[in-house]
This record gives sequence, C-alpha cells and structure tokens, in this order.
Amino acid sequence: MATDTLKSTTGAGGASGGLRRLLLDNGALTALIVLVIAMSALSGDFLTTDNLLNVGVQAAVTAILAFGVTFVIVSAGIDLSVGSVAALSATVLAWSATSAGVPVFLAVLLAIATGIVCGLVNGILISYGKLPPFIATLAMLSVARGLSLVISEGSPIAFPDSVSHLGDTLGGWLPVPVLVMIVMGLIAALVLGRTYIGRSMYAIGGNEEAARLSGLRVKKQKLAIYAFSGVFAAVAGVVLAARLSSAQPQAADGYELDAIAAVVIGGASLAGGTGKASGTLIGALILAVLRNGLNLLNVSAFWQQVVIGVVIALAVLFDTLRRKAGATPVSGASQGGRGKQAATYGLAAVVTVAIVGATSFLHNGSSATSSPKMGLSLSTLNNPFFVQIRAGAEAEAEKRGVDLTVTDAQNDASQQANQLQNFTSSGLGAIIVNPVDSDAASNSVKAADKAKIPVIAVDRGVNKAPVDALVASDNVAGGELSAKTIADKLGGKGKIVILQGQAGTSAARERAQGFANGLKAFPGIQVVAQQPADFDRTKGLDVMSNLLQAHPDVQGVIAANDEMALGAIKALGSKAGKSVSVVGFDGTPDGLKAVEGGTLYASVAQQPSQLGKIAVDNALRALKGEKVEETVKVPVKVVTKENVAGFSG
Repeated sequence: MATDTLKSTTGAGGASGGLRRLLLDNGALTALIVLVIAMSALSGDFLTTDNLLNVGVQAAVTAILAFGVTFVIVSAGIDLSVGSVAALSATVLAWSATSAGVPVFLAVLLAIATGIVCGLVNGILISYGKLPPFIATLAMLSVARGLSLVISEGSPIAFPDSVSHLGDTLGGWLPVPVLVMIVMGLIAALVLGRTYIGRSMYAIGGNEEAARLSGLRVKKQKLAIYAFSGVFAAVAGVVLAARLSSAQPQAADGYELDAIAAVVIGGASLAGGTGKASGTLIGALILAVLRNGLNLLNVSAFWQQVVIGVVIALAVLFDTLRRKAGATPVSGASQGGRGKQAATYGLAAVVTVAIVGATSFLHNGSSATSSPKMGLSLSTLNNPFFVQIRAGAEAEAEKRGVDLTVTDAQNDASQQANQLQNFTSSGLGAIIVNPVDSDAASNSVKAADKAKIPVIAVDRGVNKAPVDALVASDNVAGGELSAKTIADKLGGKGKIVILQGQAGTSAARERAQGFANGLKAFPGIQVVAQQPADFDRTKGLDVMSNLLQAHPDVQGVIAANDEMALGAIKALGSKAGKSVSVVGFDGTPDGLKAVEGGTLYASVAQQPSQLGKIAVDNALRALKGEKVEETVKVPVKVVTKENVAGFSG
C-alpha cells in the first residue's frame, strides 16, 4: 500500500519535480531565465524575433571562444591568449587570401593551422617548459597580437567575399554565426562527453598526479587540449571578421576574459575537473542578454560595466552555494541543502515577479511618449574628445525633445556592431555612429538602411555603406596643419617625433597621412621616430620617456591627440614649452589649459561638442524627411597661447 502511494506521488509530481531539479541543479540556466523575464518586462523591444536573433549573433563569438577555453579550464588550466589568437588567425586568412593571392580554401586552412600552432606552443611551454599556464598564455597573448599588427601593418584587411558570407543569414532569417556556434558547441560536447581526450581532461583537472600515476600521458594530453583551444579561437576569429567584413588587428581585445567568465558562469570550476559545453553556452548567452538588454534600457555605458561585473559575481556565488549545499553526504543535511537552494531560487523568483509587475507598468506608461528616439554609438568614452561629443549631442537632444540613447563601444568594432544591431532591432528613429573602424561598421549601417532608419556618421565616415550625412572635421587637413605648425615654430629645421594613434583606427591613419603630407613641404624637419601610443595619456608618457632615451636632442613632438600630447609633456618635464615644442590634436579642455599654461605649444581643435550638436540636428532633420547635406564640415582651428582665451571649444 505504501509502495503504491509512493509510486502515485512520484508519478503526480514527476514533471514538476523534474523541472525543479533541473533548475536547482543548473544555477546558470535559472539565472538566464530570470534575466530574460526581467529584460522582457523592462523593455518591450527585447522579446522580439529580430532581437533574440541579435542576442544569438552577439553571443556566437564569445561562445565559440569559450567552448575552447572549457577544455582548458576543465583540465585545471587557463588560456589568456584566445582573443589575440582569434585576431591573428583572421588576419592570416585575410592577408593570405588578398595580398598573398592564396586560394580562399587554403587561406582558411592556414587560419586554422595558425590557431593550432599557437595552441601547441602554449602546450609545449606549459607541459615541457614547466611555465605556469597563466604566464605562458599571457606571453602568447602579446605575441599573437603583435604578429597580427605586423602582418596587417596596423590596418584592417578586407575579408574575401566568399568568407564574408559567414556573417550573413541563411534563408533570410537564420544568422550563420549562430549556426556555427551550434555546430562548434556540439563538437565541444562530443569531445568532452564521448572521447578519450575528453575523459582525460576531467581526469587531469580532478587530480593531475593521480592521472599520471594511472598511466595517462599528461604532457601529450595537454598539448592536445591547448591545440583544441587554438582551433576554436581560430574559428571564432574567422566568424568575427566575417561579421565585420574585415580582419581587425585589434579585434577580440579582452574577449579572453568574457570567454573565461562564460565558462565559470556556466558551472565550471577554475580548480578543474568540472564543466560542460551546455553550461558554457548558457554563460555566453547570459553575457549577451545582459549587454543587449542594458543597451535597450539606455543604461549608462559606465554603469553597464558595473552591472555586468555584479551579475557575474552573483551568478558564480549562487552556483557555489548550490554546489556546497548539494555536496553534503548526510541525507538529512542534503535535504536541508536542497531546502536552502529552493529558498534561494524562490527568493530570486519573488524578486523577478516584483520586477515584472512594477516595470511592466512603468514600461507601458512610458511607451505613450511621442519623443523622437535616437541612438548614439561612440567609439569610446575613455577619451575627453568623445565625452565632449556626447555632451554636445545630449545638450542638443534635451533642447529638441529627443530621447537619446548613448553607448560606448570601448574601441571594439565587434561590440559596436552589436550596439548598432540593438539600435536597429529596437526600431529607433535615427542612429548616429562614430565608427571604431570605418570598414567594420559597414554591415551594421547597411542593416539600418535596410530597416529604413536614417544614419548619421560623426567624426569618422563609414566605408561601403550609405549614410544620410557625415558630420566631421577633415583629419587629413588637420594633420597637415599640425605639421605646418610645428615646422613654423622650429623655423623649418629640427628633429621631431610623432606619437601615433591606435593602430587600425581611421582617425589614426588619416592624421598620420596628414602629418606626412604636411612635412613634405619642410625637408629640413627630420622625423627621428614614430610610435603608436593608442590615443592614451599614460601610454604617451611611457612612449615619450622611452624615445627620449634614444633621442635626447629632440626639438618637437606631434601627437595625434591631446591626451598623448599631455603624456609627452609629462615625460619632457621642464623641456616642454621651452627647448621642446609639442603640438596636440582635438582641442580638449585639458589640452587648451596646457596651451594657456605654455607647456603645449598648440592644439588643432575640432570643436567636438559642435560635432555632437550638429549630428543630432542632422539626424532629426533626416528623421523628419528633410534634406540634409551629405558632408557637413565643422572647421578646425589651430589654437595657440595667442588665441586660446577666445576659443569657445
């Protein structure tokens, strides 16, 4: 009788019990469901077919990288090089198929081989060189990124059309990156669950010494594990470059951290021995949902980083608590652990329901507003020049009653592509884009044009894609002004150094071209060194300090922006403004203050706040169907101590 009652109870609760166990045993899956529900409530644009496909595309590269990293972490290792290996593999493919004239099929094989070689080098350094995985892969991170810059000469390389189709859709709806992600995920799951090498990964991660004593050839297995990671990194690099229609030497910068986060969020332990491909996929989707949703909700680009970090920490914390509760061997204690898990996820569910109720009401109430909606994607907000563009745009938007969403691409062309896709899928009235790279933004701008959304480019143009207007200063002409200014100051003779911008960006290339053009008229000016400092003040300080060791008699410095110029001034010390003249670019507040103080001789000012203001004005006109000029030039001006007081910026 008791047995019959037990069977009846089991049968009645089997479905709900199975679901409960699934959620309790998969903290990452529960977190993903909670996030999707919350984002759906917060934004009516989230739960649409187009946007969900966007999330899949945006998760694809991270997921593919993370599948490879899963192998490494399961075996108690770490691989910090996957982002750089991805960029190098894509660069090898693009260069060999274009500059070297290698058939595309062989070029793809070369790209995959590049990933394998990088992985094998990591494996050799770790297994036979006895280097810690952290150090070995950190070294490969630097080597692979450097080789990518060397091969590409710091500039993007156009991708062959036949390979660029990897960034398209099948049947007009299924994105190829999502398909590749699924295929690579199935391969990862098969390797981990059905092969000898997969079982070896778990054995090595669980107890490497025990695995060795049991006869496992640990060193050779590690070679294979890191080679697998290299293969997945190469595939991810090809997919990323296909999306951007070009191989970017700076692509996937920092993606290794996202990949590791996805693996850990998915339930793997950094101590090794646990992890699975399905969990890694869920981890990658959590990161993609977060970024997509925060863009749609118009959360500040700075706060987005805080939110993502907190959610990652919470997801791992909940999963750790779940594991500890479930690991108790005593039956009663185990039930108590289950109770704690249920309480934890029950609390999360209650919070989610409260969010759904409150935010759904708020969302429905706010949807009635008739304010025009626009999106502004800036290449970076870690630079005063672009902060001023945002300030000018936001001031004009507030004045004109425009609801403006601002995002920060953090100098990552792929991240900017994701942001532009989010703008397009959420049906904004107009989009303003300051491209990280003029070529890489083309596919996203084409998609917006297809959706009949006006696009205004600001500061930098977009190649091979239609925009309604370009609001910009002439970087080449500004570079020529910089060269003429320093040459006139030195009387047409002297030794100078040039601090270049971030390799691969259009602004860096155009300003460098302007410097070169302008200096042709002054044969007495000798350029003793040209080095990139990535538009960064700290790097400008370091690079200039190094150059002074080799060229202590330098008389002038041209910097591609004010931030690098200010770094150079710091390195020059008392020489700045006296024996050495420095010319910057942008006319930022700090730059103008240095001009006023005499340490910066001049700055070629672009009036960035005016760029933002005029971009919003043109976007609003295009949204209303009014005619706008194809190119709107904002004048540049050389600002020196004589005229800085009257310069409005």
